[in-house]
Amino acid sequence: MQKPKLLLIEDEEDIAALIKLQAEMAGYRLVVEVDGLNGLRAIEKEKPDLIILDLMLPGLSGLDVCRKIKTNPDLKDIPVIMISAKSEELDVVLGLELGADDYVTKPFSPKILFSRVRAVLRRGKEPEKAPKTLAFGQFTLEVDRYQISKMGKYIPLTLSEFGILKRLVMNPGKVLTRNQLLDDIQNSDAFVVDRNIDVHIASLRKKLGPSFEWIDTVRGVGYRFKEDE
Repeated sequence: MQKPKLLLIEDEEDIAALIKLQAEMAGYRLVVEVDGLNGLRAIEKEKPDLIILDLMLPGLSGLDVCRKIKTNPDLKDIPVIMISAKSEELDVVLGLELGADDYVTKPFSPKILFSRVRAVLRRGKEPEKAPKTLAFGQFTLEVDRYQISKMGKYIPLTLSEFGILKRLVMNPGKVLTRNQLLDDIQNSDAFVVDRNIDVHIASLRKKLGPSFEWIDTVRGVGYRFKEDE
């Protein structure tokens, strides 16, 4: 069985070389492009299983490449992992809201990057039908009943809090921006009292107790639910 084909769009030679070496060690097939325009052409030609996309590219920015991928019916389902320096956090947020699946900040460990690659590819293989019950640690989330329990004891949540938690739990390992989580609340039946997602997250953490350590804060971007190891 062939390993998935990855396409890397990165103009920094040393970073591209590190990623290429790690890809070879992991058994992946890797195609490398150094600018946005040729990268987009390669995506259309190669139809890779996953794209690793730098944000700061010559010719066509990574943000523009992501936008073109996600608005193309033939390409929109290809997962994208963005890589960026921390100073481009705003672009990362925009990219995630355009549909990118995750991001890794520079400098990074190639091993960490490829753990994200495996996680995103694994999510792509999971069935689309949402489960009715999600269990993690001591907690059980009953999706259809809008309830969460800890070791059998139910914890009352507002509809907004439940909506945020459900979205995070159903996307383990994936960074979700504050705007994406806010959109979930607005599209539900919840009455939004406070539009500040950070307030809802703080309330969730308080209600679920000190043993609840499943939500990571991603500085300047949003939140990520930890993957069950």
